[in-house]
Amino acid sequence: MKKVAFIFPGQGSQSFGMGKDFFENSEIAKEMISKASERLNIDFQQLLFEENEKLGLTQFTQPAILLVSSIATAIFKDRCEITPEFLLGHSLGEFSALVAAGAIDYLDAIDLVHKRGQFMTEACANGGAGMMALVGIDDKVAEDICEEQRKAGKQVWPANYNQDGQLVLAGIKADLEALVDTFKEAGAKRAIVLDMSVASHCELLTSAVENLKPYLEEYLKDEFSPIVSNVTAQIYTTKDEAIELLSSQLTSPVKYKQSVAAFANRVDAFIEFGNGAVLKGLNRKICKDVPTLNISDMASLEAVIEEVNA
Repeated sequence: MKKVAFIFPGQGSQSFGMGKDFFENSEIAKEMISKASERLNIDFQQLLFEENEKLGLTQFTQPAILLVSSIATAIFKDRCEITPEFLLGHSLGEFSALVAAGAIDYLDAIDLVHKRGQFMTEACANGGAGMMALVGIDDKVAEDICEEQRKAGKQVWPANYNQDGQLVLAGIKADLEALVDTFKEAGAKRAIVLDMSVASHCELLTSAVENLKPYLEEYLKDEFSPIVSNVTAQIYTTKDEAIELLSSQLTSPVKYKQSVAAFANRVDAFIEFGNGAVLKGLNRKICKDVPTLNISDMASLEAVIEEVNA
């Protein structure tokens, strides 16, 4: 059996209908969606399967994505006995990784990330927060511009290191918009202000940190399987580490490409659990020699089980 790592997508991977194939073909999925709906008093069948405005709001997006990833993982584990060498998530996906690692019950995690989304929304309320995607610019060049602009009074920070040549910034939307030409002149092929009302992984979320900590303390278990932190790109396995790192994650950039690059040589394959194949696309550019499989419905589940047992 191959050595694998479990990986989990974050916000931006959502779409209407996600998880429906699991729901229609698995009693595990039906039960998990029912219990999640009861726990949060949210109709997850409606949220996931029908077009609605809520799925785009972070306090609903986060539990929806985590639930689908957790369902995919639970069905896979029911069918295939394989222990990952480590687990890794992109931003919100780190909480899905915690579920799969045995660090937190999935219902507690759904509650936790629902609150996380609320705290993030509150922190950015009336602040004109936003995010920007940069393509084709060197990290150091973008970092230097951000630092320069902060000294000049603008609020802009690197937020997501996705792959070489793809960096997401966070901050005040007007400040980001004002810097589009600056980044293009510095070499960016594209500088796109995203349609988002929160600014993830930057200092604008400082107020959310203390709000989140008590729930991390309440819900997390003492020890669990190895998880690679978004903040440090290093492994952690204990509750105390998790509380510190997951709190810091709100205001620190996601070091996704650094994490994959640092640990890819430990596995034969990555398995992405959840809607779509966002991380599979990133991984192709980060570590070409290690394949990424993805589980987003029952057909892909069967294909991955066959592959890892080959």
